[in-house]
Amino acid sequence: MSDGETFVGEAVGNGGIMALFIFGPQQQKNLEGYVGFANLPNQVYRKSVKRGFEFTLMVVGESGLGKSTLINSLFLTDLYSSEYPGPSHRIKKTVQVEQSKVLVKEGGVHLLLTIVDTPGFGDAVDNSNCWQPVIDYIDNKFEDYLNSESRVNRRQMPDSRVHCCLYFIAPSGHGLKPLDIEFMRRLHEKVNIIPLIAKADTMTPEECQQFKTQIMKEIHEHKIKTYEFPESDDEEEMKLVRKIKDRLPLAVVGSNTIIEVNGKRVRGRQYPWGVAEVENSEHCDFTILRNMLIRTHMQDLKDVTNNVHYENYRSRKLAAVTYNGVDNNKNKGQLTKPDTADGMSPLAQMEEERREHVSKMKKMEQEMEQVFEMKVKEKLQKLRDSEAELQRRHEQMKKNLDAQHKELEEKRRQHEEEKASWDAQQRILEQQKLDASRTLEKNKKKKIF
Repeated sequence: MSDGETFVGEAVGNGGIMALFIFGPQQQKNLEGYVGFANLPNQVYRKSVKRGFEFTLMVVGESGLGKSTLINSLFLTDLYSSEYPGPSHRIKKTVQVEQSKVLVKEGGVHLLLTIVDTPGFGDAVDNSNCWQPVIDYIDNKFEDYLNSESRVNRRQMPDSRVHCCLYFIAPSGHGLKPLDIEFMRRLHEKVNIIPLIAKADTMTPEECQQFKTQIMKEIHEHKIKTYEFPESDDEEEMKLVRKIKDRLPLAVVGSNTIIEVNGKRVRGRQYPWGVAEVENSEHCDFTILRNMLIRTHMQDLKDVTNNVHYENYRSRKLAAVTYNGVDNNKNKGQLTKPDTADGMSPLAQMEEERREHVSKMKKMEQEMEQVFEMKVKEKLQKLRDSEAELQRRHEQMKKNLDAQHKELEEKRRQHEEEKASWDAQQRILEQQKLDASRTLEKNKKKKIF
């Protein structure tokens, strides 16, 4: 409605009384006295303080990059201690998502802080799809919030959506790893990503600056969307935003150890060459991260999560759940075809998933049949080879037996011949002995007569 238009509306109450409202051109007037609606911000403030605040922070990175230590340093509390170590010390085999909740109180303001950690991320030899549990967790929290909005009673709607993701980059000095690039590409449209260089005290200032330049160059080359700081008309606020942007990605150091330096107690890490002070902006960007994350941009992180990332998820979800309308003018009785997969109805999606499943099962069956046929062919070939080998050995053994049989037959023949010759000689000797005995008897008889 423009300034020169007048709008007339009607409203009917419970008693059937009709009221006529006439809205004329919009006018701006300065009141001469004090009415009191300038106190509205104070009312909102008191209501917000009474209700409390919620913030969910996700930390992602390889084990040993100091994620738990940095969280303890940010909120000045032992979220993770020796009695309750960080998730990376408790789960090391697979990528899992663990959340820890703590109620932080400061100046009468209550903050329900939820820390989401991803132990096992990037620690395996094969890190394929290691970001999927993180994506599923973020989508599940969006789904829970969408279900809360759909209930009849919406007075209690806990906001467990992930408002910010601190992605820890190993201080290698050689740019982003393929895993870093792929993770941020997968999640940059679902959550506010703030890249951090972990354990920045392991690099010299020159190496750290070159590393930052290389990282931002690769982020721009791969079109990765990190958290966009809001524009403002306030010059001081824009100076702060430009200062933060110039320091991205933030190089951080975490420590809760109190060390005395020149008579002043500071939090830092003791080295043989000196002390790396956590809250010294010349040593690291910890204070910039803390101020941005907690003191200046926490509410904006929540607003971007609600107005951008959640709304995108909600629109996609509702478009997938809602049936497509019927165009009676063009195609009577026919549903309009969806332009995209997100516009499909649940039944169509289920049918599509069923067809994909059947196709996948048929493909697996064919592959299994091919493998089975290959195994059968290999087994038959082995059996044929074994049969041929056995046949060859049988023939060879048969030949050897025939040769041995012939040799034995020859020896038997020779033995029989030798035996026959010996028997003949024995008979001749017996005959000779008999003739000799007869000759002696004749000679004796002649002598007697």
